[in-house]
Amino acid sequence: MTILDDSTAPGFVGPPSSHGPRRDPAPLLPDPEPVRVLGTEAAGKVDTDLLRVLYHRLVLGRRFNQQATTLARQGRLAVYPASTGQEACQIAAAMVLRESDWLFPSYRDTLAVVSRGVRPVDALTLMRGNAHSGYDPREHRIAPLSTPLATQACHAVGLAHAARLRAASDPWAAEDVVALALIGDGGTSEGDFHEALNFAGVLNAPVVFLVQNNGYAISVPLAQQSAAPTLAHKAVGHGIIGRLVDGNDAPAVHGVLRAAVEHARSGRGPVLVEAVTYRLEAHTNADDATRYRTSEEVAAWQARDPLTLLERQLRKAGLLDDAGVAAVARAAEELAAEMRAQFDRVPDLDPGSLFTHVYAQPTSQLREQAAELMAWQAADAAKSDDAR
Repeated sequence: MTILDDSTAPGFVGPPSSHGPRRDPAPLLPDPEPVRVLGTEAAGKVDTDLLRVLYHRLVLGRRFNQQATTLARQGRLAVYPASTGQEACQIAAAMVLRESDWLFPSYRDTLAVVSRGVRPVDALTLMRGNAHSGYDPREHRIAPLSTPLATQACHAVGLAHAARLRAASDPWAAEDVVALALIGDGGTSEGDFHEALNFAGVLNAPVVFLVQNNGYAISVPLAQQSAAPTLAHKAVGHGIIGRLVDGNDAPAVHGVLRAAVEHARSGRGPVLVEAVTYRLEAHTNADDATRYRTSEEVAAWQARDPLTLLERQLRKAGLLDDAGVAAVARAAEELAAEMRAQFDRVPDLDPGSLFTHVYAQPTSQLREQAAELMAWQAADAAKSDDAR
């Protein structure tokens, strides 16, 4: 069977003018191979101060993941989805944003949230089960951690478009706000992801999508959820530029993301960046990763640990020695001690706060539920008094 193209189809008279001109997809296609810096000639051209800052933050990020995992094992966190092995993506995402920009994280992106200035205990409040969010999104310009897959991508597009509309009508509003949405490879199979890309492309919204492709959607390998050549290719169908980068190469991720953010900021359109990385730990502390991946596979990726790769490059260039490593390690231990101290303090929780930020004006159902809760609390307090 021959599939006819438009020019030979019977009755073809050309597209109506409302269809607009056809776009050349070539400029949208992602890089043929992931962009790399470490171990290449490009490494010598990267600002040395940037390399040192990236190393410092990666070490602290690794220690953050280790300490949070320990807190989960101790029962002081209900659950913790570690980003161990993905720290380069998280650190770079926080670093390339201006203070006026917005970050839209998923549940695995607590390190990116902390790197943007939120206290660890506040960033981990959701994982503690104490509240939906432990920080003020407006203050930090960070949306609450998103547990449903890819819903934050739609929110990022909406905010970025709204910020641009507001800037057009309000001379005091920031004119160049960029939204950066962090998404996992599993999230790219969700309808919300494609809706977000479609609207971003149509609206030319100043938004960047960073897909951290760690190989698995919980236990489902990428090959069983997508047949696309790369996840970055999914950008092309929505008229968006796709970029492909080695997610374990910290300066490469930083460079590609910085260029993508400035591209969006300048009004040239949204960008989808796929960072090829790997989740070295299990999906969460409740997951047994040995059931779906081999120790040989993990070991191969451990050899490409982003922290190891960067430290090797810095030592080779004479920018890091044992004393420098020890100094950064001490700073990481100070962070871990601070986290333990924060979690030693028992929070003063108000269950009624669950109803505070659902709607600007509480609905009748919310008021009814809040009244039920207050009645239950009063009855529980009365029982406690009687028991005394």
